[in-house]
Amino acid sequence: MDYARYQTLAITRRGANGTVLDIQMRAANGKLPTAGHDGHRELAEIWRDVSADDSVRCAVLRGEGMGFSGGGDLGMVQDMTADDAIRQRVWREARDLVYNIINCDKPIVSAMHGPAVGAGLVAGLLADISIATRGAKIVDGHTRLGVAAGDHAAIVWPLLCGMAKAKYHLLLCEPVSGEEAERIGLVSLAVDDAELLPRAYEVADRLAAGSQSAIRLTKYALNNWLRQAGPTFDASLALEFMGFAGAAPTCARAWPRCARSARRTSADAPRLQALRRPCSVCSSTTRVCPSTMPFHSSLSQ
Repeated sequence: MDYARYQTLAITRRGANGTVLDIQMRAANGKLPTAGHDGHRELAEIWRDVSADDSVRCAVLRGEGMGFSGGGDLGMVQDMTADDAIRQRVWREARDLVYNIINCDKPIVSAMHGPAVGAGLVAGLLADISIATRGAKIVDGHTRLGVAAGDHAAIVWPLLCGMAKAKYHLLLCEPVSGEEAERIGLVSLAVDDAELLPRAYEVADRLAAGSQSAIRLTKYALNNWLRQAGPTFDASLALEFMGFAGAAPTCARAWPRCARSARRTSADAPRLQALRRPCSVCSSTTRVCPSTMPFHSSLSQ
């Protein structure tokens, strides 16, 4: 399988005979991986290739830079609100991202550090074994953006941490630390920063060394719980994109426009400074903070 066509993912092989695929989401701005048009499409597509590649036994997903993922970039969000063809394409990709991970026959391990938001978080939590640093900040910020939490939350959060916790964190956009995520069952393991990749690779190596038929068939059987929730997911995704089609989203209609105009003129410097409020996720006071508004990182460009 030729993975060279992927531009937003750095893909290498490791382990015995290169059977573990190491997939790193690139941080184009040097800070956080963000999902623009290409990144969103590639993150949805890669799992089909992993499943079709007979030389791969396990995949590890991780992020480059200061965090695991920073969500969708501003340009893509604005394009979705303005263009129905783009909105429908991104909707299909969001659907494919979830189902391609569920149906990928190879086990997937995620290694999350720092902020974990947006499309990257979808893959991180749907991974078969999810590992996070204790200080990781997991946030589903959809309702703060003004749209329903639809890209993965309804299909997996209640199964992982229960309906009560799922509603608390999803309705309020309440961040979850890696340590708390392990406690409530949202992730498989929480580890110290220095242990993240060694532990993820250790787990991947064990999966690659095990009985492939037994592991893959067990994954298939367990993922039937997710498949049963498919109609719930489909409805939630449609409701999310209804929000992008209407007047609901605050993400691409008001806040970014203010930030862009403030960036262009010195007279608006006080307004720009007002936008540099501490992030509830990473405590950053810069415009590139990943926050609960995943598009922050795009404003650094």
